[in-house]
Amino acid sequence: MNTNCIIVDDEPLAINVIKNHLSHIEGIKIVAECKNAIEAGNILRKQKVDLIFLDIQMPKITGFEFLTTLNNPPKVIITTAFRNYAIKSYEFEVIDYLLKPISFDRFLKAVNKFFKQNEPKNIDIQKDMNNNNLFIYVNEEKNIHKIFLNDIIYMESFREYINIYAKNKSVSTKIQISKIYEKLQKHNFIRIHKSFIVSIDKINSFNAHSVTVGNKELPIGRTYKEQVIKNLNLDSRILKI
Repeated sequence: MNTNCIIVDDEPLAINVIKNHLSHIEGIKIVAECKNAIEAGNILRKQKVDLIFLDIQMPKITGFEFLTTLNNPPKVIITTAFRNYAIKSYEFEVIDYLLKPISFDRFLKAVNKFFKQNEPKNIDIQKDMNNNNLFIYVNEEKNIHKIFLNDIIYMESFREYINIYAKNKSVSTKIQISKIYEKLQKHNFIRIHKSFIVSIDKINSFNAHSVTVGNKELPIGRTYKEQVIKNLNLDSRILKI
């Protein structure tokens, strides 16, 4: 899954330097080049952006003034010719502060900081001291949700995100489906498809191609049929591998 970025700078030469550096790095897609912060704001209202390469001194509105207008800004790497704003920049929790002219090795170091901060975190299963039920904490944007395992119906992956559908809520969190399944497979959950994990207790019915949990019919992936049979203690003839 690509990281979407925008470059915000009023100097065409500076934009070209960043574009050239990014051409050597996999996983980052430039979705817009903006010559001022006004253009950048318009892009952010229309497009999902994960990272901004942001100049400070620009016409109409500075980079810092622009950041104060954003409620939930993407990650930011400052790119500027002025070193005297470095301390102020960290009030905005920027990833890094790059001085022009920007060498490739310094640029790569900043980008690697971004990737490090954006690595999906592991999910740990814990026991509630009040009722001994198992639960997980998951992050959704700036909120942390406590979800009991026995409330989870199924999970569906969308690229690097997982949607968790539980009894009273649904939550989207950034983690690979393989990582969360490593934790859940010992707790009565089964992966039936590259995109789906289901609670075995919540399965109402099944056939050779799908399982039904609640009112939702979910497909059984061809490569997962054998594992489904094993986990449900079925005769292999039932699902006709």
